[in-house]
Amino acid sequence: MSETLRTIANECGVEFDEDSNAVVIDHLNFAESETDTEHSLIAADTFVASSAILGEKGAEAPVLFQGIAHSVAPANDLVIKVLSASASAYSANPEVQLNGPPSLSGTSISLVSVLQARNNARVLISGSLSLFSNKFFVFPFKKFGSSTSFQRSGNQMFAEEISKWVFHERGHLKAVNVHHHKVGNLEEPSMYRITDHIEYSVEIYEWTGKTWKPYVADDVQVQFYMMSPYILKTLNHNGQGLYTTSFQVPDVYGVFQFKLDYNRLGYTTLAISKQIPVRPFRHNEYERFIPAAYPYYSSSFSMMFGFFLFGVVFLYHK
Repeated sequence: MSETLRTIANECGVEFDEDSNAVVIDHLNFAESETDTEHSLIAADTFVASSAILGEKGAEAPVLFQGIAHSVAPANDLVIKVLSASASAYSANPEVQLNGPPSLSGTSISLVSVLQARNNARVLISGSLSLFSNKFFVFPFKKFGSSTSFQRSGNQMFAEEISKWVFHERGHLKAVNVHHHKVGNLEEPSMYRITDHIEYSVEIYEWTGKTWKPYVADDVQVQFYMMSPYILKTLNHNGQGLYTTSFQVPDVYGVFQFKLDYNRLGYTTLAISKQIPVRPFRHNEYERFIPAAYPYYSSSFSMMFGFFLFGVVFLYHK
């Protein structure tokens, strides 16, 4: 592997094995073959649990892999391990005897990974070119320790499904018609007043490869945000792509934002924000008589009446 490709992989959050002659070896999960005596022809079936990336069916048979291993930093949220090795796999040079533990082993080995950048650009990183070859597409095999024989590997279906995701034919979202207004008024105001009741709505659609269809999910949330979220609401949907919610503006004035930041495995990120100022009550918008102050009103008038009565008695009576 060239240093240029290693550098590109590192920029994408993936690190390949430093040994240029190392390959993935698995003595328990390999495809039986007369030519493969090193057990480097891996029959992998540990896929990512996402229908957005691999489709509803995914790969119906194990995927044949013969190549080099790479690892992904656990703290990296942008890189996803699509096809992982089993717990018994390790990365080593099959022609050299191991004198110590391998640098990569177990489920930390990723065979195929994908990156979705913050601008929703997508990259696929694979340690095997043979995985996408015609030979492996129609390769009949039997997995070691299994009585089931496969007439075809799952490579072709896996390659087709993962390519749809990489080229944005699946898992691509868009948000349109973002609106907010007071309850009972359809016009979008230039500012809100504290304690106003408002409604927020947005339409979200998903690309199917041919047309846009309504996106249906129960985990889309919106924040009413100023330095930190004052209100966090889960949006309700009508099954046709329209998401709505309503809430009361907090009793805090300042410059707020409607923030919708949606991150779901396999889907493009939605980041929508609208800025809106919130003002306090004007001097003529307060209630003339506050019900909570009625006891104070009555006490002041009762004292006035008592002082008048005391003055009459004090002045005109001995």
